Amino acid sequence: MADEELDPAEVPEPSDEDTRIADAAASALARARAAAAEKGLRPGMKPKKRRRPIGHAPVLSGSSRDGRDPALLGDQLDRLLIDRGWKVDVAVGSVMGRWPEIVGPDIAGHVEPLTFVDGILTVRADSTAWATQMRLLASSLLARIDEEIGVGAVTELKVVGPGAPSWSRGGRRSPDSRGPRDTYG
Repeated sequence: MADEELDPAEVPEPSDEDTRIADAAASALARARAAAAEKGLRPGMKPKKRRRPIGHAPVLSGSSRDGRDPALLGDQLDRLLIDRGWKVDVAVGSVMGRWPEIVGPDIAGHVEPLTFVDGILTVRADSTAWATQMRLLASSLLARIDEEIGVGAVTELKVVGPGAPSWSRGGRRSPDSRGPRDTYG
């Protein structure tokens, strides 16, 4: 049949419905071509990736890693600390929390960390003897802290002695006395 030619007289005339369907298809094709030309597309071009509107469901990323993939919590916390400038403060806070591990149980029993402000770590000793001892050990203690949290986080170690009661007030105060001379600060 493929080799046989049809006589034009034998070809049936298209019906009105066939003509209407062909016209609808031709007009749909014409509209699609006009919309493509309006977008700047030509036949044979690869289609552009669609951008999804804001508020629609995300597109899954597949097997490659990108910015939408989940990240480890520790990595996210590190990035937050660095972005906010809290990295040094958190590191020194860990020194305060692990004070007995860093300085040892003997020193931790007599010396406690108080504050950290502008690179200065302030510690309080429970007697003047321990305060003097800590002043002598300050350089080795700063080296140990540098090993634990990084160089330069703590620039100075300020040692204060024990707090003393006030002897300047009260009913039995002597105007000529300077108070007891004991091991207070």
